[in-house]
Parts: sequence; C-alpha cells; structure tokens
Amino acid sequence: MRQQLSRFRPDAIMVEAEPAEQGRLDSLFARYQAGQLDLAALPDGRSERYQVGFALAKELGLPGVRAVDYYAATTQSLLQSGTNYDAFARDLRLMQTTSRPLKALVQHDSLSVYDYIALANQPALVNLIHRAIFNTPAMVTDGAFSPQGKNTVDLGPVDTAYIGAHYISLFYNRNLKIYSNILRAQQQSQAKRVLVIFGVAHVGVLQELLAANPAYEVTPAAAYLKTKQKHRLKALR
Repeated sequence: MRQQLSRFRPDAIMVEAEPAEQGRLDSLFARYQAGQLDLAALPDGRSERYQVGFALAKELGLPGVRAVDYYAATTQSLLQSGTNYDAFARDLRLMQTTSRPLKALVQHDSLSVYDYIALANQPALVNLIHRAIFNTPAMVTDGAFSPQGKNTVDLGPVDTAYIGAHYISLFYNRNLKIYSNILRAQQQSQAKRVLVIFGVAHVGVLQELLAANPAYEVTPAAAYLKTKQKHRLKALR
C-alpha cells in the first residue's frame, strides 16, 4: 500500500491527529527517523498515522506528518426516530452490512490489509457512507435523539422538527474544522501534493469541500489503490 501511495509523490502528509499533538508527533518522528522508535511499544502504534504516515514520510524524505484533525464524537445510533426514519435506517443498514463483513475478513486474515483499504476507498462505498451520514438523514423530521447516543458537539438547542438535518450538522461541523486545518497546514507548508489520511467516513465530505475550492484538485486514493476484490461490494451495484 505504501508503495502504491508513494507513486502520488506527496510533499506533505496530513493525519488524523489534532494540531495540539503536533509537538509529540514531531518528537516521535525524529526518533522513528533515527531508528530509535519501536512502534509496537506505542499504545496506538498500529494506527495509520504511524504505519502509513511515518513510514511514507521517512521513505520520501519529508520532515514528518502534519496533524489536522478536530476531535468530536457523534455516534451513528444517535438518530433513532422520526418521520421517514426508515429511509435513514435503510442506508445505515446497507453501510453496516457492507463494511462490517470486510472488517471481519481482514481481522481473520481472509482479506489483505491492502485490499481492505483499497475497497474502503472505492467510490461506491465512499458515496454510500457519505450519503448515509450527510444526505439521507435530512429526510428525517419530527423525531428525537437517543439519550444513549454519544455526542460531544454542542450546536445549541435541537430543533426536533428538523432532527435529521441537525444530525448531519453535528458531523459536518467537525469536518468543516478538519477542512480548515487542512487548508491552514497546506498554506503554511506551501505543499503542492498533499496526502490526507483519514477514516473513510470523512472521505466523501472532505473531497466535496476540497473539490469546491478552485485552489485545489482532488485525486481519490482509488486512483492509486487498485484491487481485484471489487466483487465484495456487489451489494452496492
């Protein structure tokens, strides 16, 4: 996977860590670059920020990775009732029944990590996840959030008449701030080719935001991560 992504020739790599973590990332990368860091000794050493971000940065001679996340937690189960809820539940169910089996396969070594990541970046799956989180919920009105659903985003009073739209705004708020962090980091570094490494739930919305900005051209990861396992997404055809 790193070999394929290196063909993009990024001159900056941005990862899912908050700007406040930049100092720690810089310190860890300096040790990693010097061969003095055992990633297995880190609690999160298996994460993509290290296994892909650090490894690629070292291979390409980059000074490190840039932290551009904005952390906020909202669970997909937060929205649980309302008019047209079935439409939301249908997309959510399709998203889960498509992605969860892939995760199970890779966990049991029946699917390579490379193919798993390549499938996660296929337009069909990216579009489904984007629609399920940022589009279909707007159909849900006159409902309520589950008191058991996790949410750390405070956007003021919830207008239950537009419960689905408010649900979207919780996820969108976080991604707008991530987008702002990406813009700031790119402008500070003056990088021309930026590799952004985030979970698939962020891909569709960040691509949409960047594509609307005339200063940027979006190249989907699928352009480099080819896979012969596309049949595993047959439910999306």
